[in-house]
Amino acid sequence: MKKPETVDSLTKFGRIRLSEHFFMRDFLFSDIAAIHGFSNIPDDPDLAVEAGTRLCEDLLEPLQRVFGRIVIRSAYRSCEVNDFGSKNKYNCAANERNYAAHIWDRRDANGHMGATACIVIPEFVDAFPNEGAWTKLAWWIHDNLPYSSLYFFPINFAFNITWHEKPVRRIDSYTRWITDAGESKTGTLTKPGFDNHDGDHRTEWEDLSKVFDLSKAHRDTPQ
Repeated sequence: MKKPETVDSLTKFGRIRLSEHFFMRDFLFSDIAAIHGFSNIPDDPDLAVEAGTRLCEDLLEPLQRVFGRIVIRSAYRSCEVNDFGSKNKYNCAANERNYAAHIWDRRDANGHMGATACIVIPEFVDAFPNEGAWTKLAWWIHDNLPYSSLYFFPINFAFNITWHEKPVRRIDSYTRWITDAGESKTGTLTKPGFDNHDGDHRTEWEDLSKVFDLSKAHRDTPQ
């Protein structure tokens, strides 16, 4: 597939259905591109679609089935948009760090593909608004979905969620949580090598079942 260069071709590209509820167009808006006049369009549309499909099918669809409508804050970034954002302090990592993350149409240094979206789940925020409550959702994802990385932010518990061919399975946060020792902190909740990384974390997220039907995560679960 060639890079879209006309309104008609971009319209057709945006209509590509990545999963049951998500289309490519859902992921193309960029505040940086809108304000600074860039076109946020993949150079390699086929790779962007392939990586985005896995993000949607494996992560976003199960989340939406369980927790309600997902709001996409930002997702795909072209190399041009991300590079400008990185150099102008718009909270974008350097391009090389964002390949196979926000830059869906570039493989990382090891040749692996991936895709990131920053999302908000309004029904979760409404049900669990207190400081540190985001960890319930984080641990549920850790135990139930094939994510690579999660990074949580303070406003509306927005978070980056990444699908990757070689998942890291790491959770970080700029928003606080309360440790078992009663300490309020930010940073890394878990990563490989941490004592809390392996095993079942049901006690951390079981309160979710009071509000949400967690069985909906799996398509083959009888409704």
